Amino acid sequence: MPQPNRMMRMLGTTRGKLVLLLRRASRTVNELAALLGLTDNAVRAHLATLERDGLVRPAGQQAGVRKPHRAYALTADAEHLFPKAYGTVLTEMLDVLNEQLPPERVRDVLRETGKRLGRSLSLPGRAPADRQSRLQHVLAVLEEIGGLAELDEKDGKTVIRGYSCPLADAVRQHPDVCILAESLVSELMGAPVTECCNKEGAPGCRFEIGSGD
Repeated sequence: MPQPNRMMRMLGTTRGKLVLLLRRASRTVNELAALLGLTDNAVRAHLATLERDGLVRPAGQQAGVRKPHRAYALTADAEHLFPKAYGTVLTEMLDVLNEQLPPERVRDVLRETGKRLGRSLSLPGRAPADRQSRLQHVLAVLEEIGGLAELDEKDGKTVIRGYSCPLADAVRQHPDVCILAESLVSELMGAPVTECCNKEGAPGCRFEIGSGD
């Protein structure tokens, strides 16, 4: 697997653009070629190198006009290309908290931490007044701390859907850490938030936003 400095340099190359596309969703060679303006063979060559480096893996088949096409996705190791919120330190801290405090008290600590983090990451002065501005600010904050998320508004429901979890390293051992993220988003939104995160495999955030003030 490439060293961290080499990885960061790679993000500015064609392979880096390919990695960023796969960070959002699994894609076929044809899809990647169309998005990057490359030939199928050029994409296959890049994918072969990334697969050799442990950053990309085959991810099943997608239906095609004549035959199914193989899809590709990022591996869990690929997430180390992107900035993270000090997952190792947080994991160790949660180990200590869980040894010394009852579970509900640990959850209280996570909620309060999320609230304080939300206050520290709010825009100067006060939070944006309108709901859409608040939603966009939440997306920007999640990206700032190493995540990647998009807004999904459908059937009267507002959901922030993450393609990458900034706390993934900690979530794998301490799923309750999503309470911290839920509290953070709620503080930024000024509205109740329910986390429905995927906590297995490669963790991904999902927050359902309630109506606020």
